[in-house]
Amino acid sequence: MLLLPIVVLLYAIPIVYEHIVLSRNTLENKHYLYQLDSLEKSGWIQMASMPNYQNSIADTSRKQSGNRRQEVYKKLNFEEADSIVLQIVPGIGQTMAGRIIKFRDGLGGMHSKDQLLDVYGMTEEVSARVFEYFEFSPGIKSKISINTADVQSLAMHPYINYGSAKVIVAYRDQHGPFASADDLFKVRIFTEEWINKIRPYLTF
Repeated sequence: MLLLPIVVLLYAIPIVYEHIVLSRNTLENKHYLYQLDSLEKSGWIQMASMPNYQNSIADTSRKQSGNRRQEVYKKLNFEEADSIVLQIVPGIGQTMAGRIIKFRDGLGGMHSKDQLLDVYGMTEEVSARVFEYFEFSPGIKSKISINTADVQSLAMHPYINYGSAKVIVAYRDQHGPFASADDLFKVRIFTEEWINKIRPYLTF
């Protein structure tokens, strides 16, 4: 006679346990939906664009992370950034960061944000993003003495390739010192765009 109650008890335990779990999950889902509804009303997420809860959590996390970014990172001057710090910018890895530093330091300073687009592989989107993370103070710290620099020194500048450097020195040796950047127009192979690009970096 004792066996029958034990069998009934063993049969009932899983049913009662399942009922408790389902009740708990229902309460948790209601609480979760309440939180989502609050976020939607505050403008953080749009329920219509969310196919499932997992995407809701991911999108909310990204927005929260973006809003906290300025609290986490102090905005440095771009001129002070090294190749490690630059990698906080989305879209910039080790290779691109190294190119940026080499370009910036080789120029001797940047007078315009747009110059960053001259870095090999740089896109407008990533270039704009850099200055969301870094302050930009235009300024040229060092210039090239076009009348005294040799071919190797001229060719170290990002805007002057080795062939152009040889032409500059050959013309200078034949015709004398350059008086201004406009004298470069006398070298007919040089374009106006290129001359205007290197103009701020020359001394005479």
